[in-house]
Order: sequence, then C-alpha cells, then structure tokens
Amino acid sequence: MRVIGAGFGRTGTLSMKVALEQLGFGPCHHMMEVVEQPGQIRRWLSLAEGGPADWSKLLGGYESCVDWPAAAYWRELAEHFPSAPVVLTVRDPSRWLASMESTILKQRSSLVAKVVGGLSSLLDTDLAAFAKMNTLTVSSRVFDGRLSDREHLLKAFTRHVEEVKATIPASRLLVFEVSQGWEPLCSFLGVPVPSEPFPRVNDSDHFTRFARSRVMPLAFRRTLPT
Repeated sequence: MRVIGAGFGRTGTLSMKVALEQLGFGPCHHMMEVVEQPGQIRRWLSLAEGGPADWSKLLGGYESCVDWPAAAYWRELAEHFPSAPVVLTVRDPSRWLASMESTILKQRSSLVAKVVGGLSSLLDTDLAAFAKMNTLTVSSRVFDGRLSDREHLLKAFTRHVEEVKATIPASRLLVFEVSQGWEPLCSFLGVPVPSEPFPRVNDSDHFTRFARSRVMPLAFRRTLPT
C-alpha cells in the first residue's frame, strides 16, 4: 500500500482514485471496486461483523485506497502500512452534507432501494450484503447509526478531520481539497505534475446514474469471498 486515503465519501474520493491511478499509484481501491468486483462485498462484510482484518485479501493487488469502506479503518491501515503516506480529503462541511443528502442518504431511503433490498434479503444476494456492510461500516462505525441527525453528521465530519490531523504526523499527512488541483498532491507524493487537468468526476448526477445501474445486477448476484 503506497497511499492511504482517510477522507470520508463525498469529499472527492472518486476524483482522487482517478488522480492517484494517473500518477502511478494504482490500482486504487474505492467503494466502486467493492460493488464491481465479485467477492469483495462479503469480505468487507466479514470484517464489519468482527472478522479478522486480513488486509492482504481485502486490499491485495491495490497500491492505494480512498473512500469507504477502507477509510473507516484509516487508523488500522496507517498502523499496518507505516511507510504509506496518508491523504485526508476534505471539503466545506455544509457542502459535504448537502452532497451526502443528495446521493448516499437519498439512495438509502428511496422506495426502490427498500423494495429491491427486501427482495435481495429474501434471496441472500449481494445487494443485501452490500447494504449490511454499509450499515455496519459507515452508518454504525462512522456515524453511530445517526444518519438522520444533520447536526450529528456535521460534528462527526469535523471530528474525523481533527482526529486524523491529531493522529498522523504532519510529515506523513496531506490535508487536501480536490479543488486545489495537482500541485499539492504531486509535491506531497514526490511525482511530476501532469499536463492534463485534475480529474473531476462523480458529481450527484453521476452518482445517481451509477447507483441505479448497479441496483438490479446486485439484487440478483450472489458471490462468496474467496
């Protein structure tokens, strides 16, 4: 593991994934990998349920990681990979909350998600496992199960930023907003600045399209961890 991302989802983590891969730190693990790679959902679910943290299985083959679920275990990853630099992606807290509400939280509470999720639970397919993993890893572990409490979400976001800054030595940590572009990230990682613009992906519309395109395949797919 060459770079550890400690930032919450909706802080530009998919843009970071694309950027890190473009800089030669890929493949980069992201929640999209969990959705698209058979077997990953139930590996992360096993960890969330108290199973052993076998990072070689969970993150084997990846040279960097950003976003949840990995970011929920930033302390463990920083300890397990002591030479890996840590990038904490941040953004204005109110804008982060607005993004959460228009994407992740909106999808969780939609009628379609509830109906299809119920069907997946009956069939024991990957969508139900994915929802359970997310509940344990993000809702419970990160937000104490209080996803409907806006004030609590904002406090959790701010507290997380301060905890990472207090825990990771300054020489090992970059606090980064994707709007800053290539220069601070490349300087921190010691690599040249690309000539291409910094990637900007996964806005609310992109997130919604991606989520909708994956719901039905996950609802009828059942894979087991290897």
